Amino acid sequence: MKIGIASDHKGYKMKEKIKKYLIKKGIDYVDYGTDSSLNVDYVDYAMKLCKGILAKEVENGILICGTGIGMSIVANKVKGIMCAKVDDANEARLAKEHNHANVISFSANHFTFAAKDIVDAYLNASPLELERYNRRIDKIKSIEKARKYD
Repeated sequence: MKIGIASDHKGYKMKEKIKKYLIKKGIDYVDYGTDSSLNVDYVDYAMKLCKGILAKEVENGILICGTGIGMSIVANKVKGIMCAKVDDANEARLAKEHNHANVISFSANHFTFAAKDIVDAYLNASPLELERYNRRIDKIKSIEKARKYD
């Protein structure tokens, strides 16, 4: 398993903590930036991670910004990305199991232990292939196909 991780300037410190945690757990990752706490546009880093998933450089992604909201909005504009903005470990698990999210986004304002719990729950979960979940995912994908793209 190889994970993509990206943040904006507000999420940079948390991203660095999560990277150390991934190393400790033996999980390979690609860091899509940012590389400091200097002010940047979250859009750029969310897009880098999403492109990495679409190019199959990584399987899943973790986005971290001030609230988790902006990056999740950006990610969900990218065809083929299903991003869930999560606030706790249960939501992270359910995002993968029920919604087949290939990206999660969360706030940098979590305590480190809570952020680690979110990451663990997400990475340890697998998409459930029950008919009701697949039916819902298919409906989401049909909406995505109907959208106009540049």
